[in-house]
Amino acid sequence: MTKIDLAAAPVRTGTNYPAPHDAPCRLRVRRRLGDAGGLSQFGVNHLTLPPGGWSSQRHWHSHEDEFVWVLEGEVVLLTDRGETLLKAGDCAAFPAGEANGHHVINRGAADARLLEIGTRDPHRDRTTYSDIDMIAEPGEEEYRHRDGAAYPLSRS
Repeated sequence: MTKIDLAAAPVRTGTNYPAPHDAPCRLRVRRRLGDAGGLSQFGVNHLTLPPGGWSSQRHWHSHEDEFVWVLEGEVVLLTDRGETLLKAGDCAAFPAGEANGHHVINRGAADARLLEIGTRDPHRDRTTYSDIDMIAEPGEEEYRHRDGAAYPLSRS
């Protein structure tokens, strides 16, 4: 067992979504606990969402399962089925291949903290973004429009 120092875990602030899709996710902070622990088959992130922040654009994965657990604060989970309030201790799961676009938004006045866990299958997984003209194809760094045209690479 390797004890992971949360403060020393790699941090990713913002997103690499192309503009203007990056705007609601610019202030999210992900501490990559799985990377810090040397995990390769699944990812584990400690996500901090400031008030107004989004975890991602609403999306679903073809080949990757996802799980979120609210550690502190509260967020609103948005899916194809509507909105659900998630408070500390609540969790949600998103099976691979289920076309149910999802994300969480912090509509509160304080930071929310979540644990995100998901399988890693980047060479088979296609991510579809439900509300915008964007997809991520397996094994590619850039995002594409639904017609296949690439967005410019961006890093925020």
